[in-house]
Amino acid sequence: MEKRETSKKSGGLKAKKQRLQAKLLKTYYGNPIRDMKLIAITGTTGKTTVAHYVHEILRCANEKVAVLASDQPFKVGMLHKFLSDAWKAGANYVIVTVPAEGLRDNVFYGLPITVAAMTNFLTAGLKDMEPKEYLDNEKTLFDMKPEIVVLNQDDANYDTFSEFKGKEKTITFGQSSSEVKILNSKLYNKGTEATISIKSEILNVATFIPGETSVSYMACAAAIANSLGVSNEKIMDGIAEYMPE
Repeated sequence: MEKRETSKKSGGLKAKKQRLQAKLLKTYYGNPIRDMKLIAITGTTGKTTVAHYVHEILRCANEKVAVLASDQPFKVGMLHKFLSDAWKAGANYVIVTVPAEGLRDNVFYGLPITVAAMTNFLTAGLKDMEPKEYLDNEKTLFDMKPEIVVLNQDDANYDTFSEFKGKEKTITFGQSSSEVKILNSKLYNKGTEATISIKSEILNVATFIPGETSVSYMACAAAIANSLGVSNEKIMDGIAEYMPE
């Protein structure tokens, strides 16, 4: 019992230190996020792909956008420097992917979140933490009161994170009765096509990324872009523009 209490106390002190560091960095860099909209993408898989889709969509919509996309955790200092560099470059949108480990380390602390999107919650893909710990970490992002929340309604564990809500709106994507609905798809050796509907309008999207999962990632990106007021034409153009390396 004493060991557990000591560990809990140590974790609390670490979190307090991380939050203080985030505050200091925000001040040091002059709070550049005040002039930009932050899109945070999390989930066990697909974060980077969705981020690049959204980046291309916003670019096609003539927005100035910067992206920090990686499946690896990063330090809070790296995030704030990225935001500063993006602001200096004139970006009005910044897209950041963050694994649960980063959320545990409070990397987004004190930052206003315009869109928080969760691609999926695949327990089989968890390596270093239990499902409850993973969800607790994810909750720290959605507890920051993002204006818009985007969720995967097809996910087998949807019921466990369906409590996440946006301050202004919550949008779901998937094959079920979602706001962004996947109607059908075609898989090829070198790409994927899908038909989706957004508010009863039909979109035909295509990507150079093969595989069934890319259908879900395209729908997620479309949901994010639509929530920001991007036209369906630009959504289709942007998804088609992304060329993975």
